[in-house]
Amino acid sequence: MNNRQLFQQHVAQTSPAPIGLEMVRAEGIYQYDVNGKAYADLISGFSVCNIGHSNPKVVAAVQEQAAAYMHLIVYGEFIQTPQVTYAKLLSDLLPASLNSVYFTNSGAEATEGAMKLAKRVNGRSRILAFNNAYHGSTQGALSVMGSEYWRNAYRPLLPEVYHMPYNSQEALDQIDGSFACVIAETVQAESGINRPSAAWIQALRSKCTQTGTLLILDEIQAGFGRTGSLWAFEQYDIVPDILLLGKALGGGMPLGAFIADKALMDQFTLNPVLGHITTFGGHPVSCAAGKAALEVLTAGGYIAAVAEKEELLKKISHPAIRQLRTAGLWAAIRFDSFEINHKVIQRCIANGLITDWFLFAADCLRVAPPLITTTEQLKEIVRILVQSIQEALD
Repeated sequence: MNNRQLFQQHVAQTSPAPIGLEMVRAEGIYQYDVNGKAYADLISGFSVCNIGHSNPKVVAAVQEQAAAYMHLIVYGEFIQTPQVTYAKLLSDLLPASLNSVYFTNSGAEATEGAMKLAKRVNGRSRILAFNNAYHGSTQGALSVMGSEYWRNAYRPLLPEVYHMPYNSQEALDQIDGSFACVIAETVQAESGINRPSAAWIQALRSKCTQTGTLLILDEIQAGFGRTGSLWAFEQYDIVPDILLLGKALGGGMPLGAFIADKALMDQFTLNPVLGHITTFGGHPVSCAAGKAALEVLTAGGYIAAVAEKEELLKKISHPAIRQLRTAGLWAAIRFDSFEINHKVIQRCIANGLITDWFLFAADCLRVAPPLITTTEQLKEIVRILVQSIQEALD
């Protein structure tokens, strides 16, 4: 049997028609298949590879840490340098109240931990989430996912979770002293890149403060420079009580985190002791990779160049495009239907561009190349993208 057949038979399948490309190498903004064909990565592994693939400093950090030690003991018991130094670096780059990091294996696990922490801190049980939100696929994270299509098959889920329209006054009006937390993406990703109004998200912050409700902001996709600032919430002059990170956090390795003030996080240490535990969360190799990647990102001037590159995305034009939404080096291109979008995606892949659609916006094509993509590379990507749209319609 060849690798394709083995993949289909022995690797659990999550869709009836996986993309099925077989890659053997990745470097910079490109991936290379078994035939040597290069593909520009237009989704960055779903916002994981913000500094591209196989950065030499990240690879070296992984190799060095793997040679020193890998797994030692359950998270939180031994002092492990990669965890300590990465947590300190993240804290230095965040507002003063976000100073205690709980590393997890993934963004979904960060969501789970944050919800537990909110309930533990204020003793409440109700959670407000938003329609068309995505926070992961585990049972708790699925409970706050904003789509009944994905939720319904796995009931019963967490009780007392209420979904409201994002960026709406109706949602603000619902928040009172009975809620443990509000969980929201700073910029909604899977609904097709939807930014809130500044007035609304600032009002959300104020309402949470007034009612003693913890505000959890999910920047699992929006963080690490994707929207044009290191953290998307900086653009709105607010600070969450708990911040969720993942995706680019590990520099290509599996890693998530939820971050809060130490006074909040310490609630996990007593009544009960070991209030939240994980075996592999904050794996030292993942932390070493993530720290190296963040250092590359902040030292390389890539975030400062995002605004200029966003302007190139905003100029993407074709009669078939119905709407174009951007948030930094991140865009959703909407067509009349999923069928048209799917044809465009297939032509993009054939022409050497890896792209996909959004979970809650299947008529929208995803554009999220690595932040290291040069202006010239981006111009060529846009050219091929427009060409692919035309070919899909011919």
